[in-house]
Amino acid sequence: MSNWKGSHPPLTHAEAEQQIDDYILSHIDPEPDYLHRLWRATNLQLLHGRMASGHLQGRLLKMLVSMIRPQLVLEVGTFSGYSALCMAEALPPGGRLYTFEVNDELEPFTRPWIEASPWADRVELIIGDALVLAPQLGLNFDLIFIDGDKRTYCEAYRTLLPLLRQGGFIVADNTLWDSHVVDPAYDHDRQTRGIDAFNDLIAADTTVEKVILPLRDGLTLIRKKDTA
Repeated sequence: MSNWKGSHPPLTHAEAEQQIDDYILSHIDPEPDYLHRLWRATNLQLLHGRMASGHLQGRLLKMLVSMIRPQLVLEVGTFSGYSALCMAEALPPGGRLYTFEVNDELEPFTRPWIEASPWADRVELIIGDALVLAPQLGLNFDLIFIDGDKRTYCEAYRTLLPLLRQGGFIVADNTLWDSHVVDPAYDHDRQTRGIDAFNDLIAADTTVEKVILPLRDGLTLIRKKDTA
């Protein structure tokens, strides 16, 4: 339905974006109460609370897991545990998610939220560097979610791709980085450069299929080709 009604002025860009966001959230599955409380606590108690996936991206992650039906999921960058729990919510019977958080100062907040959740038996929180510890698990993953240090996305990709089964998926978050990847003012920002280098690396990799979704801060879906 159009917002232009007679003498009413057209919406500003910011107003239109906010109304679209509200419209989307009112027309998708509701956010489970436990996850909503975790999201609120994240924003109240942690710095950079907006890093949590939130309602829309969380429901997308759940949908992707429901579609892919992975038995083993690897997450790089737990933060408050929101995205891990969204994925764990949709795991099939026997499925397990290993989530790595390098910042040990987050553990007192994150671990109780994960362990008290309805999906606690599906999630293993590991404090440490996923690029060092994940290969030591000796597992082949069906789905990998990369949401850690943006400066090391290329290193993460090169390290973790061998751990992904043929036909498996990688989901990389923040790959548009608040549009900084196309803003020359951020050419010398290390995080922007890390994301830009990652995007170039994926674009040139013929062993995978890839697509970037302009959702929130950018979400890249990557599929490891069966013949790779």
